[in-house]
Amino acid sequence: MNFERKNPLTGELASTTTAMQASDMATIAEQAQAGFELWSVLGPNARRATLNKAAVALEARHAEFVTAMMNEVGATAGWAMFNLGLAASMLREAASLTTQIGGETIPSDKPGCLAMALREPVGVILGIAPWNAPIILGVRAISTALACGNAVILKASEMCPQTHSIIIKALAEAGFPPGTVNIVTNAPADAGEVVGALIDHPLVKRINFTGSTAVGRIIAKRAAEHLKPVLLELGGKAPMLVLEDADLDEAVKAAAFGAFMNQGQICMSTERLIVDESIADAFVAKFATKVSGMATGDPREGNTPLGAVVDQKTVAKVNMLIDDALSKGAQLITGGKSDSVLMPATVLDNVTADMNIYRDESFGPVVAVIRAKDEADALRIANDSEYGLSAAVFTKDSARGLKVARKIKSGICHVNGSTVHDEAQMPFGGVGASGYGRFGGKAGIDQFTELRWITIETENGHFPI
Repeated sequence: MNFERKNPLTGELASTTTAMQASDMATIAEQAQAGFELWSVLGPNARRATLNKAAVALEARHAEFVTAMMNEVGATAGWAMFNLGLAASMLREAASLTTQIGGETIPSDKPGCLAMALREPVGVILGIAPWNAPIILGVRAISTALACGNAVILKASEMCPQTHSIIIKALAEAGFPPGTVNIVTNAPADAGEVVGALIDHPLVKRINFTGSTAVGRIIAKRAAEHLKPVLLELGGKAPMLVLEDADLDEAVKAAAFGAFMNQGQICMSTERLIVDESIADAFVAKFATKVSGMATGDPREGNTPLGAVVDQKTVAKVNMLIDDALSKGAQLITGGKSDSVLMPATVLDNVTADMNIYRDESFGPVVAVIRAKDEADALRIANDSEYGLSAAVFTKDSARGLKVARKIKSGICHVNGSTVHDEAQMPFGGVGASGYGRFGGKAGIDQFTELRWITIETENGHFPI
């Protein structure tokens, strides 16, 4: 049985993929366990070589990835190629980690006792990836887990099953042992049962999930029933603070990129522009000029910086946020509502706390300008959110910027940079409703290994009984 994904812009068939059922998951888990037993015993340099081959194989499929992302999620070619470049970097970073999964010896009070802390692979890891940055987040869900010696199951998004399947085809060419790398594709209606069956299976030891906060809570609760650790990277409402001494031209560039790259469909997207009221008029004027020149168009034609949003649900949600804000006194600076997935870049000024867009993640091409009285007020507004993934601060005083950044409750913060910034070697994750745990670099090793205490006695024992 198969399921179909339609192109969000044209309605034409984008991909046809196998609709696996919950009853198939036991076989997948058993295959992965068999792969784990082969992969985990290989030395670090053998794992490194395979992961490096995987990066090359991934890059070789660039044309397939661009076509698949355009058709399945309405992405531009530029966004697809950015995805591919960072994903390949993630595989190479994972390859570099294979010899850095170290331990330590710890002084013991017991005479003759050699005490060690060792990191060992866990077993089968389930990675659940979303559609919005499908190559980056599909690869991130499995790369460090593989570096640490685990086998993986990639649960593909129902929105981009072909894109995620290409990742697995590329990795197959790299020469992983049979069963080490697996994929699950399913129809949208079966997602809950399929994921539930995987989480419940005793051979699946850990789960990582990137997606909405609502679904993250469901996954965490299900995993908690089995005491299985979960790594969650969830929603965001990223603030960018523009203080009174900011370089406005630089702030405008970063704000436009952060708010509208990939049509605002990035977990780090700038959703709140918190601007000191003394320079707000000047900032908004410059920002309006910049954004009004950012056109939206058919991504297949490649002529515009913005492509399509993923579906009509996004259109309806963004339209509702715009209507609500305008009805409560916000000003429409540029853009506006749309009846098509080709939505314009939209800026709303004078957004206040009683408007839904102040708190709700839009995940679309609309950004709220919130005027702050001063630095303290800007910080208050920045932290007035359940989310805490990414943030940014603009000021010409770097020391001040660092001080402000450390007061913002987020997993990530950039001084004089965009809220949208990702690198393979950096610890990536959030706090609050944005989740917990970290992907990336050495921080990821902790998520995908077990830390064990092992001792060797070198002297005869002396016991009180």
